[in-house]
Amino acid sequence: MPTANCRLPTADCPQSSLPTANFVYFSTQNCSLFDLHCAFFHLSTKKTPVESNRILIIEPPKRWLSINFRELWQYRDLFITLAWRDISVRYKQTALGILWAVFQPFVTMIVFTFIFNRMAKIDSGDGTPYPVFLYVGLLFWQYYSNTLTNASGSMVANAGMIQKIYFPRLIIPATSATTGLVDFAISSVILIGMMFYYQFMPNMIGIIILPLLILCTMMTAMGAGMFLAAINVKYRDVRYALPFFIQIMMYVTPVIYPVNMLNNYPVIKVMMLWLNPISGIITNARAGFLGQGVVNWEILGISMLMSMVFFMGGLFYFRNTERYFADIV
Repeated sequence: MPTANCRLPTADCPQSSLPTANFVYFSTQNCSLFDLHCAFFHLSTKKTPVESNRILIIEPPKRWLSINFRELWQYRDLFITLAWRDISVRYKQTALGILWAVFQPFVTMIVFTFIFNRMAKIDSGDGTPYPVFLYVGLLFWQYYSNTLTNASGSMVANAGMIQKIYFPRLIIPATSATTGLVDFAISSVILIGMMFYYQFMPNMIGIIILPLLILCTMMTAMGAGMFLAAINVKYRDVRYALPFFIQIMMYVTPVIYPVNMLNNYPVIKVMMLWLNPISGIITNARAGFLGQGVVNWEILGISMLMSMVFFMGGLFYFRNTERYFADIV
């Protein structure tokens, strides 16, 4: 029985007299060990109104290709926080800051123009000045390669958070694709200036299909990024193999040359368009923005289809293996 004059909350006390705050302060004066035990048991089993109304059930995905959009929306604040973190720390403590987003593609364009256009005599094939022709390809390629690189290493980079708390794992590679859009937008300022300099006006069709081209690029990069991120959790060879793979892929993508240079090699051209969706994206971006050709809807359709295949394939493997990430990352 409770000791007389004991002020601890016990099961004998009326429930209305018990505090509802998260932290309870009371005096142990004139209380026995039995009273302390009863009070601890009663307070530990009592639920606050917030705790009783919020129940979180964590279940494995019912389908490997399913995306729980409701859950992603509930964690939208985490997505915004991670995206802002990646943007803010990317150029932190640098002298040039966000100018690096302009400096890298611009200097690459100058060097490639001298090597491939002046020395190797590679041109655009349709009369477009080679610098602006090249810059359009570099713009989309750098967004794709940077997103792929950041997404593939995102799970390992956030290993501490993955091991400690639960949240939709898709948020982490998705932030890599989103933050890359900031660099893409900043780098586009140079393209606008070059188009004014060379007196090019983008076609209306080019402006209309721009969101579609960016979406296809994002889906392709995210699909490959999710696949490599899941592999990188277990096998850290990805961080060594990926830079070499990206370097090779740039030369088998029509970034520095027009795709019609492969007309004499029809098998290679077909394989490039089907296996590398970025080829069709860059080709149609040049036709839409520079107006020296027509948008090839057949090639654009192939790129859209293959970008969806890349995305679903990466999502399938990612969802199939994400349950083990916290254990082996």
